[in-house]
Amino acid sequence: MAEAYSTLAKPTILVVEDEAPLMTLLRYNLEKQGFKVEEAADGQEALLRVSEARPDLVLLDWMLPALSGIEVCRQLRRRPHTRDLPIIMVTARTEDQDAVRALDTGADDYIAKPFVMDALLARIRALLRRSGGVATKGMLTYRDLAMDQDAHRVARGGRPLHLGPTEYRLLEFFLQHPGRVFSREQLLDAVWGRDIHVEPRTVDVHIRRLRKAINGESDVDLIRTVRSAGYALDAEDH
Repeated sequence: MAEAYSTLAKPTILVVEDEAPLMTLLRYNLEKQGFKVEEAADGQEALLRVSEARPDLVLLDWMLPALSGIEVCRQLRRRPHTRDLPIIMVTARTEDQDAVRALDTGADDYIAKPFVMDALLARIRALLRRSGGVATKGMLTYRDLAMDQDAHRVARGGRPLHLGPTEYRLLEFFLQHPGRVFSREQLLDAVWGRDIHVEPRTVDVHIRRLRKAINGESDVDLIRTVRSAGYALDAEDH
């Protein structure tokens, strides 16, 4: 069983959920694992709470009264101080396109209702790790791309880049292995973890977001797609 967080460093999770019984269940299980829990019953309240005190992660229900979880996610991604805030979307919608839409809107992960609590907790821990909870040392570079692991900052040609936690971990992994091609399954194991079940298509969504973040209009694309094989940090100059 996973170890609970100590009282000295409790990550704060904002749970945005309008179903009272599920909110109670989530609070009980999250607090049992050592998390501090804040609540919001609708989208407007969620935005207000994040403005008052930025949590470490948002567990965001898709179907909310007045303002949907998708719109809350979109607004959080537009704000400079929450553009990299870890967000897990909780949805009763199970269609593939809905999952992709959640990721395209800016969510870092999603889980469908009804879910197994252990699976949700594993996703939360994995995302918190990817968002910089564990410090790593040093500077990683490739061409004009530089990652300062101590400061958790990325720049290209001296221009600061803004990456979500999953895109940051993807780029970090690529920078540690430049030129090497990784399959979607290998990237899932390395970035999401072997104990997390994530669909391979999720990798494509985050690769797309990573490309958009690091490649300007006049920049060479640093992410190479290898058909039927995967992806690599390996620029193809033309």
